[in-house]
Amino acid sequence: MIPRRLAATRCRILLFVIAFLAGYFFEYTRNITFKNISSVIPHHHQTDEQAHLHPVAIKTLTTNVNFTVPLPLSTSTGATTEKLTQDDTQNNGPRANAAFVVLLQNKDLHDMRKTMRNLESVFNRKHGYPYVFLNNVPFTEHFKTHIRAMTTAPVKFGLIPKEHWSYPSFINKTQAALNRVDMENRNVPYGESESYRHMCRYMSGFIFKHELVQEYDYYWRVEPGVSFSCDLLNVDPFMIMKTKKYKYGFTIALPEFVDTIPTLWENVKRFRKLHPEHIAKRNSLEWISYDKGDTYNNCHFWSNFEIVDTSFFRSKAYLDFFQFLDDAGGFFYERWGDAPVHSIAAALMLDRREIHFFNEIGYRHGMYEHCPESPELQLKCACDPKDNVDWVQFSCLRRFLEI
Repeated sequence: MIPRRLAATRCRILLFVIAFLAGYFFEYTRNITFKNISSVIPHHHQTDEQAHLHPVAIKTLTTNVNFTVPLPLSTSTGATTEKLTQDDTQNNGPRANAAFVVLLQNKDLHDMRKTMRNLESVFNRKHGYPYVFLNNVPFTEHFKTHIRAMTTAPVKFGLIPKEHWSYPSFINKTQAALNRVDMENRNVPYGESESYRHMCRYMSGFIFKHELVQEYDYYWRVEPGVSFSCDLLNVDPFMIMKTKKYKYGFTIALPEFVDTIPTLWENVKRFRKLHPEHIAKRNSLEWISYDKGDTYNNCHFWSNFEIVDTSFFRSKAYLDFFQFLDDAGGFFYERWGDAPVHSIAAALMLDRREIHFFNEIGYRHGMYEHCPESPELQLKCACDPKDNVDWVQFSCLRRFLEI
């Protein structure tokens, strides 16, 4: 018989040994985890680059490593649970001379930060393409500081020249104002907005001329508040554009609101007659017209997402087209959008093989979404194909894919 006191003492010793071993094991595994996480942090996060970050971001970097290391999208979608390696956060392959271009206002800061966090996570933390932000008024230092904190890629801020964001001398401002009132009364989307018209005109004819955009061969237009739902770490849409010689890339195709462009097609028909040399032989006219060009079916690429070879917009054909439309006054007397302008130009002036549908890019803006349906792509995405734009998307998209 072992005395009760001795037995109790042995139990206490055994519990102490177990507790000691458990504590040692916990500390060992914690250190290993910390080292693994630290190894995937881009080196410049730990150097003087922190000087560009907002103080809150710097504090986060030094106190909460897990927060600053973006989780691979594929982990959240169930595709894989492999840990990131250095190769996952750096692109050692060829890169295009390209940038993200964003037109926005200071008030769009927080929507833009959400979009950048998303875009960096699914794509740019590996590829490191620069951002160009443009505004018709100066960006505040507050805006710049918080935007820089969202990425380690180069960031540039530009002011739009006044002559690119103002009325041409031939526009009757009184008549334009009366037309806006009429369109508002008819509930035309953005029918009352003066600034929206300046934006559409700028995106149609000037954004690719800005000095900060001039140096790039390609740009990817990004809007504040949009989201991307598919893993693109091993996909580079810019390089796809370059190697395949695509000129225009899109994800969503929709019909335009008819009341915003009542005379646009008549002007397009006039331009085609005046400049047959600008119309491509293998064009996509049948995509935008059911009757060989007599009428417009209103299909257009939704240009708040577009990836563009800037040589197309800088070509004589496109510049002549924009100037012709600008002289007609429809950007202000009506409410011509850059989406139908870009789309009609691409359909008429590009070979149909130069326009590309980026099916692999899951994209959402407001109520409209493109989510890849194929099982293979779904493994890399976190979206539901049931949320795709319904018949208005499929009618225009299906028609484009069938031509």
